[in-house]
Amino acid sequence: MNRIAASLAALLLAVLLGACGGSGAEPDAPSNGASPTLVLDFQPNAVHAGIYAALADGADLDVKVPGASTDAPKLLQAGRADLAVMDIQDLAIARERGADLVAVGALVQRPLAAVIAGDRAATRTPADLRGATVGVTGLPSDDAVLAAVLDSAGGDRGDPPETVTIGFDAISALSAGRVDAATAFWNVEGVALREAGVPTREFRVDDYGAPKFPELVLVTTRERLDADRERIASVVGELRDGYQRVIDDPEAALADELDAVPGLDEETLAAQLDALGGAFEPPLAIDRREIERWADYVVDYGIVEQRPDVDAAFDFDLANGTS
Repeated sequence: MNRIAASLAALLLAVLLGACGGSGAEPDAPSNGASPTLVLDFQPNAVHAGIYAALADGADLDVKVPGASTDAPKLLQAGRADLAVMDIQDLAIARERGADLVAVGALVQRPLAAVIAGDRAATRTPADLRGATVGVTGLPSDDAVLAAVLDSAGGDRGDPPETVTIGFDAISALSAGRVDAATAFWNVEGVALREAGVPTREFRVDDYGAPKFPELVLVTTRERLDADRERIASVVGELRDGYQRVIDDPEAALADELDAVPGLDEETLAAQLDALGGAFEPPLAIDRREIERWADYVVDYGIVEQRPDVDAAFDFDLANGTS
């Protein structure tokens, strides 16, 4: 138990640095002639490896860390950033609230959300979650993730789980037994729990109920895209090359990110990158069929009220290198 507790303490610090909005400064407004500004979704972690690989290869890009994970839509609309990395669900929510944002590429090609159970032996299938206590972060997509996983069990849902809000505290909540399971990101919390020796079982949402769709997308505003499409296309191309390098040589890409971001834990970053496996392939591409299924999913599970306008929300030509 002492080894696990010590490991959890170290890994929790790494996760807080790598998965939660930190104390980054608000980016300055982009100016004509300056490098395009890209705002990350969270503090740097393995999903951003291709961005830092692109920078190491000489990409003309100014990468900024947000003060909070909700900063991106505001900074884009205020003209204080050219592009941003966003969760695809946040893109749908922002557009429903009136933000004219457009995804021009996909960084991670599959969902990263999961329901993670803390006792592998006691929770073998989604049906075992019925009657359990499940911790949720409070993100709008959490209910959808849990509902999709439960629906994958089929039949009557029976005794529904009790949900409790735990924020981004899934690691300690699961290890201490305060909850039976939690919604979390398998590439971050899932990795940390495994590295600490906690016997978890993961129900990744696209394996249990949800369609496959890109979790993280590269976003700009319609106004900026229309005004400077060539510049945005250049960034998309540089990032496509960067993520291809992660696929071809993950060890070199890992070294690039460690060099660029002082303070990252090498073992944690390497474990996250290894867990992501083929999730970057094909780099930056957006599959219309997947997006159409995603658009149905976000309405069916209540993430948004109206089905997203796929053609307005995604530039498939730019993402797929056909324009």
